[in-house]
Amino acid sequence: MSTRFKEIDRRSKYIFPESVEDWLPDDHLARFVVEIVDNLDIAHIENEYGGRGGIAAYHPRMLLSLIFYGYATGVFSSRKIEKATYDSVPFRYIAVNSHPDHDTISNFRKRFLDRIGSFVYADIGDR
Repeated sequence: MSTRFKEIDRRSKYIFPESVEDWLPDDHLARFVVEIVDNLDIAHIENEYGGRGGIAAYHPRMLLSLIFYGYATGVFSSRKIEKATYDSVPFRYIAVNSHPDHDTISNFRKRFLDRIGSFVYADIGDR
């Protein structure tokens, strides 16, 4: 076996680091978007979730971060955002390696778009 090349082992247990926290550099835009969304007051959105259904909903902060990061990088389609949660490390980081489907993303955007704009502008105006 040659020692000139690094070994190729796609069956390795971990190709990516174990934690999504280690997937991106500290100064990456995706981290910035998550930090901004984590600091927004979205209680009015969280309170609209009734807890119905048999499975837990995706957290609104994660969906909002996906949409904001998509907008910031030119990905506007819910289908493309869904696909990016499989194909793009920054989108996977934001989605915490989960994959909300395009209907979930689209319904969230339609349901809360007016409120998203109003509280973002209100938060910016307060600073």
